Amino acid sequence: MVDLRTFNLSGTLSALSLLFRPSQCIPQAVVRNFNDLPLPLSRAFDNDKRFGKVNIRAVVLDKDDCFARPGENEIAPEFKAQFTRLRAAYPHPSMLIVSNTAGTPSMDPDLTSSALLAAATSVPVLAHRTKKPGCSAEIMAYFHSHAELRDLKPEEVAIVGDRLATDVVLANRMGAYAVWVREGVVAKEEKSLFARWEYGIHDWLKKRGVQSPVPGSPFE
Repeated sequence: MVDLRTFNLSGTLSALSLLFRPSQCIPQAVVRNFNDLPLPLSRAFDNDKRFGKVNIRAVVLDKDDCFARPGENEIAPEFKAQFTRLRAAYPHPSMLIVSNTAGTPSMDPDLTSSALLAAATSVPVLAHRTKKPGCSAEIMAYFHSHAELRDLKPEEVAIVGDRLATDVVLANRMGAYAVWVREGVVAKEEKSLFARWEYGIHDWLKKRGVQSPVPGSPFE
């Protein structure tokens, strides 16, 4: 029987839209795993001259298979030092965790997982009604609720995650920068079928010259 708690309408519609706009699932930067994130994150985009000077002021982190094992609310031991460095580079309120398994009504109705995750990471976890990739307005509303980020633009945000159809599409739809964590925490053979498909889709599109959108461009 299908577990309706895990059903993601936003993600399903997103996958269908990629048939017409495949560039939406191409990230602006790719790293092997969480430890390979450059600091500051603006450096991740230096190799693509289309972007010009990038100024990342805020960071959105995915949880599952990005810095934590799926279903767990603790930072994976091998990534704890890097997580501390990232948190120091982007102190509150400039870092936010956005997960489809913590902070959503279907998966975390009483926000217990959200509270445990926030306590373990010392980073706020967004409570969002719409799952990724459809929660860009909720993300920007969070950042804009803080005086020091009231003027934050989408192109000053980096979204870090392991999934093309949710994290990367979210970034591209909102006009932010996407950093795809290609390997994540678990081994490739342990990942879901859809996650494994994303490797082939990304590489196939790149071989055919499909480029990521340029955040902040009026032509995207």
